[in-house]
Amino acid sequence: MVGGPLRGLGAGHALSRRTGALRVQRGLARLVLAALTAGYLFGVGWLTLRTRPYGADIASGIDLLLRWFARHQSTAWITFDRVEFAANVAMFIPLGVLAVLWFGVRGWWTAPVLGALVSTAIETTQALALSTRVPDLRDVVANTGGAVIGMLLMLLLAFLLAPRRTRFTDAT
Repeated sequence: MVGGPLRGLGAGHALSRRTGALRVQRGLARLVLAALTAGYLFGVGWLTLRTRPYGADIASGIDLLLRWFARHQSTAWITFDRVEFAANVAMFIPLGVLAVLWFGVRGWWTAPVLGALVSTAIETTQALALSTRVPDLRDVVANTGGAVIGMLLMLLLAFLLAPRRTRFTDAT
């Protein structure tokens, strides 16, 4: 968590002292995290709230690739719906990562909540304001799933980076 308490560190530990340098690093980390979050949200908005999701050049490339997959028995299962679902999952993985960075490991539950809320807001906006876009409940499910995957990756990373003695004493 950016700027959160340094629990579990002894009084003599270098990170337990609130030094000016540590405060500056945390402030810089917050600014970087805020910039990354703003950039990510701008990118998601740009991809999901335009009148058309992509141009004719990309559409023809996707169609060509999907036709090639359809000609081969081992890849015939790769359809537009599956590719779109996977893209929606992938697009929201960073949201789960960012949620854990903002709210910490103990705030893990914010990732699926934010994933569902942001996705629902996107689909509602598409339904009410963009006649060229088709809102879909499957997108909310895929996006929320992506946020959960990002959250799980961060929780796994936090577990793997925790000192060995802390891993097992906190779990009990």
